[in-house]
Amino acid sequence: MRWGKVWGGAGLWPALAALLVSLAQGVHAAAAESPQFVYGKRYSMGTVYEIVAYCPSLDRASRAMDAAFGKIAELDRMMSNYDPQSELNRMERSAHFHPAHVSPDLYSVIQDSLLYSRLSGGKYDITVAPLVEVWKSALSDGRVPPAARLTQLRACVGYRKIQLLPPGEIALRSPCMRLDLGSIGKGFAVDRAVEILRSSGIRDALVNAGGSTIYGMGSPPGQQGWTIRLNDPSGHVSPEVTLRDDSVSTSGQETNSLIFAREFGHIIDPTTAKPVRSAFSVSVIAKTATASDGLSTTLFLLGPDSGARVVHELPGTAALWVSPKGEMRLASTGPKILLRRIRKSSATADLALERPQASVKQ
Repeated sequence: MRWGKVWGGAGLWPALAALLVSLAQGVHAAAAESPQFVYGKRYSMGTVYEIVAYCPSLDRASRAMDAAFGKIAELDRMMSNYDPQSELNRMERSAHFHPAHVSPDLYSVIQDSLLYSRLSGGKYDITVAPLVEVWKSALSDGRVPPAARLTQLRACVGYRKIQLLPPGEIALRSPCMRLDLGSIGKGFAVDRAVEILRSSGIRDALVNAGGSTIYGMGSPPGQQGWTIRLNDPSGHVSPEVTLRDDSVSTSGQETNSLIFAREFGHIIDPTTAKPVRSAFSVSVIAKTATASDGLSTTLFLLGPDSGARVVHELPGTAALWVSPKGEMRLASTGPKILLRRIRKSSATADLALERPQASVKQ
C-alpha cells in the first residue's frame, strides 16, 4: 500500500508531546506519591516508539517496558522488507506454490490483513509490494513508471492468491508475489507490546508508534483516559479523542518526490496500480491497534462515502476524514470524537461532541 505511514505532523504528534510534558510535570509535583511515571523510547520500524506507564514499582515498569520494546524489535526483524534474512523475505522465497511454515506472529498479521482486503473489496492489499517498489524507485528518479510495467506487475498482486494453511503454513499462488506489511505492522507491534505490559501487571500506559498509531491502556491518574488530538490538515476543526483501552491511527497521502509532489503520493491503490489521489486525512479509532492501523489505510483508500459504510458495519469503531479545505465526514458506531470548530474571526471555539453512529459531512 505504501512505503511510510503518515507521521502525526500537525496532528497526533505535537498533542502527544504536550500530553507527555504535562503528565511528567504532574508526576514531578507529586513524586512521593504512587503510581510512578515511567517513560521510555526506542527506534524501530523506521520510527520512534514511545511508552508511558504508571506503576507503583519503577523496577517492574522498567522491566515490562524493556520486554515490550524487545518484542517490537523482534517483530521489526520479522516483517522487514529490507533485511534479506527477515522471516517475511525468507517465506517469500520459499512459499511460491509451496506451503512454508511461519511463526505464529507472521501467520497472525497476514491473517489479520486479509480481513481488511475483504472489507474493502481488494482496495487494501498487502500483496501490493511490487507496485510500491516500482513507484518508489521511479518517483525517486523524478519519473513515472511505464504503463506496460505497471500492467505486468498487476499480475503479481491479489490478496486471494495468499493461501493460509492452518495452523501455521502459508503458500503464495503467484510466482512474483511480494508482501508489504507496512500498513498494519506498526499496529500489530503496538498490540503485542500492550499484551506484554498487561501480563506484567501494568494497567495504565500509552504506547505510541511514531504518532501514527497510539494505544491507550487505562488512564493517567485522575483522568478518564488519554486525550489525543487528531490530525487536522485544515487547521479549523482540532478534533480530539480520549483513549481508554482502545487505539487511534491516522493515514494520509504523503509524497516522496519534490517533482511530483502534487500528483503522486505514497499510498498505492492495487486496483489501479497508481497512487491514490485524495486530499483527505483519515483518523480511525478501534479496539485494537492492529484494527486502527489496518482500517486507517483501508478507509483512506475507500474514501469518505464508501468508508463510512464500512465503519457502520464495525462495532466500536469511528473514523473522521478531514481535508485541507475543512471538508469533513464522521462515521461512528460508538467512539466519540470531540470537534472544536476554530473560528478565524474569533479567539473562541465552538465545542460539539459528536453522537455515536452519526455521519457528518461539511
